[in-house]
Amino acid sequence: MEAMTAGDVAPFRVVFVCTGNICRSPMADVVFRGFADAAGLGPRVASTSAGTGDWHVGERADQRTIDALARAGYDGSHHRARQFTHSDFARSDLVVALDRSHERILRGWARNEADADKIALLMSFDPSSHTLDVPDPYYAGPGMFDEVLGMIESASRSLFRQLEPAIRPVS
Repeated sequence: MEAMTAGDVAPFRVVFVCTGNICRSPMADVVFRGFADAAGLGPRVASTSAGTGDWHVGERADQRTIDALARAGYDGSHHRARQFTHSDFARSDLVVALDRSHERILRGWARNEADADKIALLMSFDPSSHTLDVPDPYYAGPGMFDEVLGMIESASRSLFRQLEPAIRPVS
């Protein structure tokens, strides 16, 4: 590992969390990463995703997730599911839950106030949203995956806009 120089800044680290880490949270990770890369800030952001459960660990994203992302111009093919662990709190500056059930689970896992303070709901960043929960498209058809992706894009755009001034280098 290379040593950081005075001009280097540690990247802002965010983890997106849903149930099985094969639908919503991989979408959020890919979309958020897309916004960072498009703004030229990719190296200043480290994003990942995880699930509250271990059902799909090691698996690719659901094919419908990959397809919905591809239709919108994103590549979700490299994702592999993993489960959220306590070390994710230490490794992350922000822990983004995709719905209130994930938020409750994460708050239950938080070991201290510092961990709990890192938790936020994705939809809380979208001022135009009328809900705090991104619905789980797993038991629905492809249209629901596209709808969920639209919600995630809108909220992730708002989240990125809020974070961008803090992660953009001072010129």
